[in-house]
Amino acid sequence: MGKVVRFGVSLEGELLKKFDRLIDNVGYSNRSEAIRDLIRERLVRKEWEDKDKETVGILGLVYNHEQRELTENLTRIQHEHLHATISSTHIHLDHHNCLEVIILKGKSGFIRKIADELLSTKSVKHGELIMTSTGTDL
Repeated sequence: MGKVVRFGVSLEGELLKKFDRLIDNVGYSNRSEAIRDLIRERLVRKEWEDKDKETVGILGLVYNHEQRELTENLTRIQHEHLHATISSTHIHLDHHNCLEVIILKGKSGFIRKIADELLSTKSVKHGELIMTSTGTDL
């Protein structure tokens, strides 16, 4: 991390009040920490716009494990992409429903492709891809 640089930001009073309430509710100790996180969030989104950028994705899938061939299909897709599938965790939510959390690493375009394939698998109830960074350029 480099030298800290101070700079000023001009905002409308009402917008600043809303920002202060937001960061207070989230638990930031000061505006600087909140602004740093907002900047990093935007930089990570920018990383994902480059389909060739090395990224990390956290994919959560909710499904009924009793659906015929579903778990086999999800496992098959992960095995087809072993080089990008870093880890997978299976959580039993209740007697029927499970949550699978899959960590994927690779070029953002390819990670999206794998995530879309898993999300669109028949009988997956819900899923979401959290797009994050390797941290290299932050």
